[in-house]
Amino acid sequence: MTHLNATPTKPLTALPDSLEDAIVQAQASTQSALAAGYTRLSVEVLFPELRVMPIAQQFCQIFEAWGEGVKLFFTDAGTAAWAKKNWTDSPFQFRSVDVAGSRQTTEAMEHIAEGDKLYIVIAPTAVEVGAVEQLCNQSGDVPVILLFPRLEDVSIVGIGYAGRALRERFLSTIEPCYHLRPIDDQVALTRFYPTPWQLWLEQEGNWQVIAEEHLKPDAERIDNLLAAALGDDQKKRSIFAELQSFIKALGR
Repeated sequence: MTHLNATPTKPLTALPDSLEDAIVQAQASTQSALAAGYTRLSVEVLFPELRVMPIAQQFCQIFEAWGEGVKLFFTDAGTAAWAKKNWTDSPFQFRSVDVAGSRQTTEAMEHIAEGDKLYIVIAPTAVEVGAVEQLCNQSGDVPVILLFPRLEDVSIVGIGYAGRALRERFLSTIEPCYHLRPIDDQVALTRFYPTPWQLWLEQEGNWQVIAEEHLKPDAERIDNLLAAALGDDQKKRSIFAELQSFIKALGR
């Protein structure tokens, strides 16, 4: 992929101090993954009530030098039109993923052109998962970044065979190059490419990595890792615990 000029960076070794810092980290991890040759990436910052659009605009700034070779795909035409109007001086092309992928293949292919360098799909949900999959399948060597995706809503994607088939066929092909998820006010799960998945624990004001995993740990695995690290001091935790304290600390 000779069109890529992404610069690899050193592995990230600390949690971000703020949301601004998290965006910078996400940019660095994405550049490293692109430089390593990955073509399907996801960037996830899992905070409740996250304002996606201003963060997406800031994240995309690292690709401004690529100009019109970058196409931004939004979930609908109205959002794409709003971004085009309000992201002043942006060199990118603005598209709608529902038009790009949910219609006939021949129509979707009209959005893929020679000279394209990068596709960024902003905040796709499970409603658009078929369109996103089609875009990825048609993109060839052009990398696709899924920025703040929410693709695994089981009420839409389905459970059982349908959900497993989607994960095996498509979702498993996406490399999570940046993942930041506070679990509660003392625990966080991260993946900062090229480092493995890391489980962080705050004790006495210091955040430390207590475990590293090559695969994303599920809730049961996280509980087991915490129990192993804390021993008798382990308290019963919920994977859906309140996140307010951690988010307030990041926002200082």
